[in-house]
Amino acid sequence: MISEQEQKVYDVLEELGLAYERFEHPPVYTVEEAQQYWKDIDAMHCKNLFLRNNKGNMHYLVILEETKQADLGRLSELLLAGRLSFASDRRLTQYLGLESGAVSPFGLINDADRAVTVALDKDIKRAKAVSFHPNVNTATISFSTEDFLKFLKHCGNEIIFI
Repeated sequence: MISEQEQKVYDVLEELGLAYERFEHPPVYTVEEAQQYWKDIDAMHCKNLFLRNNKGNMHYLVILEETKQADLGRLSELLLAGRLSFASDRRLTQYLGLESGAVSPFGLINDADRAVTVALDKDIKRAKAVSFHPNVNTATISFSTEDFLKFLKHCGNEIIFI
């Protein structure tokens, strides 16, 4: 059964005319856990990190190719953000309407104030297709990278390519 949170994602994608493919799997909380379910999905798989600066007044959704490691010190420099750390579950819910384990760019549909800056791995633009959780960790959807960029543009958040 598709939750209300997940259905909101499909509603936005359909409203934008973006085609996608959905894959169900057991709940996963890390990229490592998800990899066994992604093997048949022909797309670049990504990891998503929700970060905040040390003052707590700036929030970032960092989207990286799944095998890359996030160097928070280097990200802080690139984003001119001051010291970065992982945001709390409370902030994740407040800003993206998500729960831990389901961090995804689709949470941007819940960010009405456009308070979250997206830091996007520039290598993602080279992929033919990308995959993400649809705001729940029991499914993965894939769609073209071109459509992913259209989705991000629709959300209206600031995007920084890193």
